[in-house]
Amino acid sequence: MIPVLDSEEYLKRMLSIRRPGTDDVLAFYEHRLGAICTDPKLMLMPWDDHLVHRGDGVFETLKYLGRRMYQVDAHLRRMKRSADAIHLTPPCSWERLREIVFEVAQAAGAQDGLVRILLGRGPGGFGIDMAECPIPSLYVVAYRFHPKPVEWYEKGASAFRTSYPAKQGWLATIKAVDYLPNTLMKYEATEKGHDYPICFDEHDFLAEGATENICIVDQAGEIVVPEFDRALAGTTLFRAIDLLAGEIPVRFRKIQENELYDAREILVLGTTGDCLSIVRYNGKPIQDVRPGAVSKRLRELILKDIAENGEAF
Repeated sequence: MIPVLDSEEYLKRMLSIRRPGTDDVLAFYEHRLGAICTDPKLMLMPWDDHLVHRGDGVFETLKYLGRRMYQVDAHLRRMKRSADAIHLTPPCSWERLREIVFEVAQAAGAQDGLVRILLGRGPGGFGIDMAECPIPSLYVVAYRFHPKPVEWYEKGASAFRTSYPAKQGWLATIKAVDYLPNTLMKYEATEKGHDYPICFDEHDFLAEGATENICIVDQAGEIVVPEFDRALAGTTLFRAIDLLAGEIPVRFRKIQENELYDAREILVLGTTGDCLSIVRYNGKPIQDVRPGAVSKRLRELILKDIAENGEAF
């Protein structure tokens, strides 16, 4: 028989359970409590939050290095666009949410880290009706940053065409918590021994990676970025383009798969990895099978930008 426990015994058992990943959790905040906690065993969500059982919510991940938070406003602007698209507003002002991000990172006490913001429909039932949830949920957590191995930047990475298609256009442009397609792409990459999966739409045009933007440097030396009708517009990518202004020409257009094989470089841009090179695609070498000058220059610019323009706390 399954025991029926009172609240004291249930809480005691719950707190005694070992949970994977908690060693990386540094500090977290839940809006219902209005407080920050540093004990990861207490990082729990209500089961009836529609964020959990319906994927009804949006998120963002920010990085900080040397206690400098990077691109805060760019991430919050994108989160607001995503939230507006699904008729969701945070339970506090956007200005207050910005402050909470820094307060959680401050409480984490680490020089480097990541901050995840989860904005959900809120608890209230197990249906799909938004009316079940009177107050949206907000969770903010700071956790350890594990950078990519140095050899990924020195030797480059591999990628392949995933069997999973690009998301529908309206969904691809929203940073929703429903990342099942992204998860399956990453699983497939691991199973096939590749570092990155790349998805395409039904017309064979490049869309994106599992959590990164993909673009190419063509043989003329121009950076070509796929149009964002089937991909999420990355904060790192657009900041990189700004930092490159006047150095290298950039063009937005649709990219077919065959262009990846002919590219001078294939670039992967994202919050955690900054910028790195794909040197083999579907097992075939790209250019001279070494990271190119553009990827190195972009990462140099991004790291310099974090050090100079990241917001200190």
